[in-house]
Amino acid sequence: MTESATAEHATSLTLTSRAVEQVKQLRAREGLPETRALRVSVVGGGCSGFSYQLDFDDAPRDDDRVLEYDGVRVLVDPTSAEYLAETEIDFVSSLHGGGFKFTNPKASHTCGCGSSFAV
Repeated sequence: MTESATAEHATSLTLTSRAVEQVKQLRAREGLPETRALRVSVVGGGCSGFSYQLDFDDAPRDDDRVLEYDGVRVLVDPTSAEYLAETEIDFVSSLHGGGFKFTNPKASHTCGCGSSFAV
Protein backbone atom coordinates (compact mmCIF):
# COMPACT_ATOMS: atom_id res chain seq x y z
CA MET A 1 0.00 0.00 0.00
CA THR A 2 1.21 3.48 -0.81
CA GLU A 3 -0.24 6.79 0.29
CA SER A 4 0.20 10.24 -1.14
CA ALA A 5 2.68 12.48 0.64
CA THR A 6 0.06 15.24 0.94
CA ALA A 7 -2.09 13.31 3.42
CA GLU A 8 -1.90 14.91 6.85
CA HIS A 9 -3.06 11.82 8.73
CA ALA A 10 -2.51 8.20 7.84
CA THR A 11 -5.62 6.63 6.35
CA SER A 12 -5.67 3.07 7.56
CA LEU A 13 -8.40 1.84 5.22
CA THR A 14 -7.72 -1.72 4.08
CA LEU A 15 -9.03 -3.69 1.11
CA THR A 16 -8.72 -7.45 1.34
CA SER A 17 -7.41 -9.40 -1.64
CA ARG A 18 -11.00 -10.58 -2.38
CA ALA A 19 -12.20 -6.95 -2.45
CA VAL A 20 -9.34 -5.92 -4.74
CA GLU A 21 -10.11 -8.75 -7.17
CA GLN A 22 -13.81 -7.85 -7.18
CA VAL A 23 -13.02 -4.19 -7.91
CA LYS A 24 -10.84 -5.29 -10.84
CA GLN A 25 -13.64 -7.54 -12.14
CA LEU A 26 -16.24 -4.77 -11.84
CA ARG A 27 -13.97 -2.29 -13.60
CA ALA A 28 -13.38 -4.76 -16.45
CA ARG A 29 -17.08 -5.69 -16.68
CA GLU A 30 -17.99 -2.01 -17.03
CA GLY A 31 -15.29 -1.52 -19.68
CA LEU A 32 -13.39 1.01 -17.57
CA PRO A 33 -9.65 1.53 -17.97
CA GLU A 34 -7.33 0.27 -15.26
CA THR A 35 -6.52 3.90 -14.44
CA ARG A 36 -10.04 4.42 -13.01
CA ALA A 37 -9.83 4.62 -9.24
CA LEU A 38 -12.25 3.37 -6.63
CA ARG A 39 -13.70 6.23 -4.57
CA VAL A 40 -14.72 5.20 -1.06
CA SER A 41 -16.79 7.73 0.84
CA VAL A 42 -19.20 8.17 3.71
CA VAL A 43 -22.42 10.08 3.15
CA GLY A 44 -25.25 11.06 5.44
CA GLY A 45 -28.31 8.85 5.21
CA GLY A 46 -29.30 5.24 5.54
CA CYS A 47 -31.24 3.71 8.38
CA SER A 48 -28.41 4.24 10.90
CA GLY A 49 -27.27 7.77 9.98
CA PHE A 50 -24.31 7.25 7.63
CA SER A 51 -23.84 5.12 4.52
CA TYR A 52 -20.80 3.82 2.70
CA GLN A 53 -20.53 4.74 -0.95
CA LEU A 54 -18.35 3.11 -3.61
CA ASP A 55 -17.92 4.53 -7.10
CA PHE A 56 -15.31 4.81 -9.82
CA ASP A 57 -13.58 8.15 -10.39
CA ASP A 58 -11.19 9.44 -13.07
CA ALA A 59 -8.78 11.40 -10.90
CA PRO A 60 -8.15 12.39 -7.30
CA ARG A 61 -9.26 15.75 -5.96
CA ASP A 62 -6.64 18.05 -4.46
CA ASP A 63 -7.28 16.99 -0.86
CA ASP A 64 -7.92 13.25 -1.42
CA ARG A 65 -5.92 10.53 0.25
CA VAL A 66 -4.66 8.21 -2.48
CA LEU A 67 -4.06 4.58 -1.56
CA GLU A 68 -3.08 1.67 -3.77
CA TYR A 69 -3.73 -2.05 -3.39
CA ASP A 70 -2.31 -4.39 -6.03
CA GLY A 71 -3.10 -2.11 -8.96
CA VAL A 72 -6.33 -0.63 -7.58
CA ARG A 73 -6.10 3.06 -6.65
CA VAL A 74 -8.44 4.08 -3.85
CA LEU A 75 -9.49 7.70 -3.30
CA VAL A 76 -10.80 8.94 0.04
CA ASP A 77 -11.81 12.53 0.84
CA PRO A 78 -10.64 13.95 4.20
CA THR A 79 -14.06 13.92 5.86
CA SER A 80 -14.73 10.30 4.90
CA ALA A 81 -11.21 9.34 5.98
CA GLU A 82 -12.08 10.26 9.57
CA TYR A 83 -15.03 7.82 9.57
CA LEU A 84 -13.13 5.13 7.65
CA ALA A 85 -9.97 4.98 9.77
CA GLU A 86 -9.05 1.34 10.51
CA THR A 87 -11.94 0.05 8.36
CA GLU A 88 -11.52 -3.15 6.38
CA ILE A 89 -13.43 -3.69 3.14
CA ASP A 90 -13.90 -7.31 2.12
CA PHE A 91 -15.99 -9.00 -0.54
CA VAL A 92 -18.21 -11.83 0.66
CA SER A 93 -20.35 -14.32 -1.25
CA SER A 94 -23.41 -16.12 0.01
CA LEU A 95 -26.38 -18.07 -1.31
CA HIS A 96 -28.28 -14.79 -1.57
CA GLY A 97 -25.56 -13.05 -3.59
CA GLY A 98 -22.42 -11.18 -2.71
CA GLY A 99 -21.30 -7.75 -1.74
CA PHE A 100 -18.71 -5.58 -0.13
CA LYS A 101 -18.57 -5.91 3.64
CA PHE A 102 -17.27 -3.04 5.79
CA THR A 103 -15.75 -3.81 9.18
CA ASN A 104 -15.50 -0.44 10.89
CA PRO A 105 -14.34 -0.27 14.53
CA LYS A 106 -15.72 3.28 14.79
CA ALA A 107 -19.28 2.12 14.06
CA SER A 108 -21.32 1.91 17.26
CA HIS A 109 -24.30 0.42 15.39
CA THR A 110 -24.83 -1.05 11.93
CA CYS A 111 -28.05 -1.90 10.18
CA GLY A 112 -29.01 -5.31 8.86
CA CYS A 113 -27.97 -4.49 5.31
CA GLY A 114 -24.42 -3.66 6.41
CA SER A 115 -24.16 -0.49 4.34
CA SER A 116 -25.40 1.92 7.02
CA PHE A 117 -23.82 2.74 10.37
CA ALA A 118 -23.80 5.11 13.34
CA VAL A 119 -20.83 6.48 15.30
